[in-house]
Amino acid sequence: MRKGKVLAVNISEKKGTIKKSVPQIELLVGQGIANDAHAGPWHRQVSLLDDHSVERMRAQGAKGLVPGIFAENITTSGLNLEKYPIGTLIEINKVLMRVTQIGKECHQHCQIYRQVGNCVMPLEGIFAEVLQGGTVKAEDPIEVSFPIKAAILTLSDKAFAGEREDRSGPALAEALADKAEILEVKVLPDDLEEIKAALIHYADELKPDLVFTTGGTGLAPRDVTPEATKAVCERLAPGITEAMRIASLKITDKAMLSRATAGVRGRTLIINLPGSPKAALECLQVFLQVMQHAVETLRGDAFECGRT
Repeated sequence: MRKGKVLAVNISEKKGTIKKSVPQIELLVGQGIANDAHAGPWHRQVSLLDDHSVERMRAQGAKGLVPGIFAENITTSGLNLEKYPIGTLIEINKVLMRVTQIGKECHQHCQIYRQVGNCVMPLEGIFAEVLQGGTVKAEDPIEVSFPIKAAILTLSDKAFAGEREDRSGPALAEALADKAEILEVKVLPDDLEEIKAALIHYADELKPDLVFTTGGTGLAPRDVTPEATKAVCERLAPGITEAMRIASLKITDKAMLSRATAGVRGRTLIINLPGSPKAALECLQVFLQVMQHAVETLRGDAFECGRT
């Protein structure tokens, strides 16, 4: 969970005009903000922009950057809004919103764009729908929770024995920090039965959307992570690790020695990653391209994989 605060709340009664700061706003379920021109039963009911994005524009020479200048309804502080996936939940003073869109196409360049040749809102502003109504004002605390839940399991005899620092697990947790809620980061030895038991516990009891393992995917006698994964999965997803190997082969020919696998148990997707922190992060980046859609499909929220 991430925390921030509201810097300002802003509305405009007409579309295409700069939003003005007001003492507080009232959010209505399924509609957006009362008396704001963009309210209505659609997916872009409320717009939000964090102050770090505004500061970036100041650094480029933009002047007069008061709250609402980028047409955001809520100016926030302390949040990497543009990094949060669609479906992220934002709670402010009991108001609950769900992120529906990140950025938008800019059809008419605003005065800031004309001033410095750039505008941050189309790339870093986010839009949300209101799930629970109420009032919001400046200084209200913000809590952000991620729709995707993940667990990370490092498999290494030496790391488990304390003979070597586990750097892969924490590195993966940091890389996923703004993309998923990390339920647990754990280290186990390269023991087939212990790994199987841990994966079953995660999928059947903790029930994260994703379990990432790191380590134990090579040819060494104690590398049994793929065997443990296959033993507990009901369905395999070979395309994931095939894509990782293809990408990794562009970096090192040793990628062909990887036996990493991926599969599904219940509603949990288990993915094997290499033991090296660098290689684990490289492979994770390959999966991140489809992570949101993979989780939506697992949950039964999405069925079409075609592109339009």
